[in-house]
Amino acid sequence: MSFAAPLFLLALVAVPLLVLAYMRTQRHRGASVAAFTTARMAPSSLPNRPGWRRHVAMAAFGLSLLVLIVAAARPQAKVTVPVKRSSVMLLIDTSASMASTDVAPTRLAAVEKAANRFLDRVPSRVDVGLMAFKKSPTIVRAPSTDRQAVRSDLSQLQPGGGTAIGTALQSTLRILTGMPPAKRPPSAIVLLSDGTSDAGIDQLTEARQSGRLHIPIYTVALGTPNGTITVHTARGTAVHAAPPSPQALAQIAQAAGGQAFTAQSSGDLSAVYDHLGTQLGHKTVNQEITASFAGVGLVLLLVGGALSLLWLRRLV
Repeated sequence: MSFAAPLFLLALVAVPLLVLAYMRTQRHRGASVAAFTTARMAPSSLPNRPGWRRHVAMAAFGLSLLVLIVAAARPQAKVTVPVKRSSVMLLIDTSASMASTDVAPTRLAAVEKAANRFLDRVPSRVDVGLMAFKKSPTIVRAPSTDRQAVRSDLSQLQPGGGTAIGTALQSTLRILTGMPPAKRPPSAIVLLSDGTSDAGIDQLTEARQSGRLHIPIYTVALGTPNGTITVHTARGTAVHAAPPSPQALAQIAQAAGGQAFTAQSSGDLSAVYDHLGTQLGHKTVNQEITASFAGVGLVLLLVGGALSLLWLRRLV
């Protein structure tokens, strides 16, 4: 919870002071009673003392004061609301390691299948674009509502070459920030890769820039630690280890204010995309809940007044 006018909370200091004053008043009341009667005569001379009921009424007044002070500070709660329009770029690694078969049938084929499921899941108000990259971006589709165009691009992806995540992020940010800030819809990047950059510019530098632009990056590390790829050379074929690098991708997500996910199977990857499809169609905003606090404070005030009139025959 946050507050739009937190300075009003300084008034809360008065609450314990009022409690101390009330306790002192009660001690003086007891001393006054003792001065005019004895303990043996008290039941007959003061037969209708309110006792604990006096404290209940005053407790209601005290709580109402506390709640109304909080209401004056204009409390706000974080709530999730649908966005009217947003843009998402799918940024897919198509380097040689994406040909690994540790995720059936291959990592890249699993990505294509899950990305199509993402397109089915993401709300229609979210524009979706696609960028595939190796050492440089190879396919660019600006965000739009044309899901079929993205599906067509996905079917043409082929693995091969190195990995330049930083360069791909830079190109993606140029696309997402092509409009003036005032007209730019909320944007996000979904980066799916299985490794650390081995070419291009620094990926964390671009991730921090994305964070400064308020464009979160959601990363998905795909593959298993035992993943391998087969490399064909003039001397024959060789098998190389191709484990994913979830730590590197997690650093990107953290720097950009997004989230990091891992997927070791096509089923895991589809679940991640389902989650993102729902999440990217909504945003978290601060919603003022002053009315709720003010309502509770007024109810407590009325309860305290009613109890005071009923039990003490006076308002306070």
